[in-house]
Amino acid sequence: MARPVTNAAFEGLLSAAGYGNGHAAFARQLNHAGRDQGAWRYDAASVYWWLRGRRPGDHVQAAMAETLTRKLGRSVAVTELGFGAPDSLGTCVYPASVDGAINTAEHIWTRLAKHLHPQVSEAFDSGKALQAALGWRYDPSDVTASRSGRQQVTPTDVQSLYALADHFTDLDRRHGSGSPRTRSVMADFLVRQVAPMLHGSYTEAVGRDLMRAAATLCGQLAFMSYDAGDHSTAQQHVTIALRLAKAADDRLYGAHLLANLATQAVHLGHSRDAARLAEAAIDGAGRAPAAVLARLHATAATAYGQSGERRGCQLALAKAERALDRTGAVPGPRWVTYFSPAHLAGPH
Repeated sequence: MARPVTNAAFEGLLSAAGYGNGHAAFARQLNHAGRDQGAWRYDAASVYWWLRGRRPGDHVQAAMAETLTRKLGRSVAVTELGFGAPDSLGTCVYPASVDGAINTAEHIWTRLAKHLHPQVSEAFDSGKALQAALGWRYDPSDVTASRSGRQQVTPTDVQSLYALADHFTDLDRRHGSGSPRTRSVMADFLVRQVAPMLHGSYTEAVGRDLMRAAATLCGQLAFMSYDAGDHSTAQQHVTIALRLAKAADDRLYGAHLLANLATQAVHLGHSRDAARLAEAAIDGAGRAPAAVLARLHATAATAYGQSGERRGCQLALAKAERALDRTGAVPGPRWVTYFSPAHLAGPH
């Protein structure tokens, strides 16, 4: 005798997508969507138990949402599946997949826009910061950045995000980010404008640029949260931005974000872990422009100095100074233009 269905939300999505009597077909599509995660062998029996309370892992839920998005022609969020919030949703865990990053981002943006806060406030987690560094540096590159969704995203759409990033930077400079109002306005924009684009339809080239723009906005919101003393939210946004930067194949911006995480760790007394984060950023940046290397080595010098490792501090500082002497040869990215010799005298 069949057990009653307990996950009505998942059952409704399957029916709407035409899988009401085709659980085996859904399982096959799911296995195909998750091919980058390994050889999945889900079948109709798997779907049977998911409908009756069994909870799949975060990676599987992300693939489910992706499969249903394609079939329904609209964005389906993981939170619509009826399994409850994924284990990593709203935390500082480095997302294994781009879909996981997008869903987590949408969740915390919504929470921030509505001035909602978790019942138990999380502190900065240096262990998860180091895990994020490892994931960013050593996880395989994403197979593709293209996506098939409801909203068509064009290069012009993506360029508008960069313009708005500049606008929020100006807003932050004028009004400061200490007020929750400033951040909630930006988070509301991300929920209404950026999240639908990330769930939309775009080519490989547009997808890479979209991920880069979204990472930029996420990194910006991370800095605003750090400036406001909301360190858990800051770490969440840096972690998501790191994953999006990896999807964009932008190693330099990823290294910059990791250095920001190192700066936060230094500020909160995790200087030894901060040094590890800074070294991971330097390693991941590779043959970077001198301005970027100067900033990264300066961050490492600060971390080593705070941890009492005099030799490491001196070596990093010397490398930062040599790199700074070469900054006129090749201009660095826009986000590093703020860095100057004055920064070698203090925290970065």
